[in-house]
Amino acid sequence: MKIKDFLSKDCIKLNLENTDKEGHIAELVDIFVQAGTLKESEAPSVVAKVMEREQMGSTGIGEGVSIPHIKIDGIDSIRGALGVSSKGVEFDALDGEPVYISFLLLTPESATNEHLKALSEISLFLKDEYYRDDLRNAENTKQVYKLIKRLG
Repeated sequence: MKIKDFLSKDCIKLNLENTDKEGHIAELVDIFVQAGTLKESEAPSVVAKVMEREQMGSTGIGEGVSIPHIKIDGIDSIRGALGVSSKGVEFDALDGEPVYISFLLLTPESATNEHLKALSEISLFLKDEYYRDDLRNAENTKQVYKLIKRLG
């Protein structure tokens, strides 16, 4: 499984505006709505479920990165949304630093193995300092998607 298998070019957004955690997550969820892969009426419950997951422990893994993720009913495939913020988000990250790159992962409730594989791929990608720099310096989503496709 590769990131390009569950991240479409329509689910990448640069210049996210919110600097608080819940607002940031709502922006990430809205990426799915704008791409037509999530109904607008479902967005509030998805945001609530992601925030509930965040209460168990922050998905801000450090180095300016967060990987919020949930398993939910009602979807039939793994979906990813990648967002970049130039302002930084107070995300309660493990290193205490703001988050600039977030990858929201939604997985069908029954897809535990796929969920773990996808998280592993995302983590490997975002742990790489050069990829993080490329994401933060990208001028448009086309550049970001080219980077994702190069990963294989």
